[in-house]
Amino acid sequence: MSETIGPRFLNAWLDRIEKALEGLEYGTVQITVHDGQIVQIDRTEKMRFPVAAKMAAKGKAALAGMKRENTDTGSKCHR
Repeated sequence: MSETIGPRFLNAWLDRIEKALEGLEYGTVQITVHDGQIVQIDRTEKMRFPVAAKMAAKGKAALAGMKRENTDTGSKCHR
């Protein structure tokens, strides 16, 4: 379809897309098109928390320590 889009119509969609991107640090903005027309804009925001990352790292370190201890004693840890 080679219909031309008027600048007013295009600017309205660009404004909506810009608004969806506003303040987004992590996530996605998905534009759905049907028959050459934008019909939907979805915004999915992900929130990342540094404390959770530190806790996960501590958990991995503890698990690594458990594996090391179990190998030293001859028992096996299955997960």
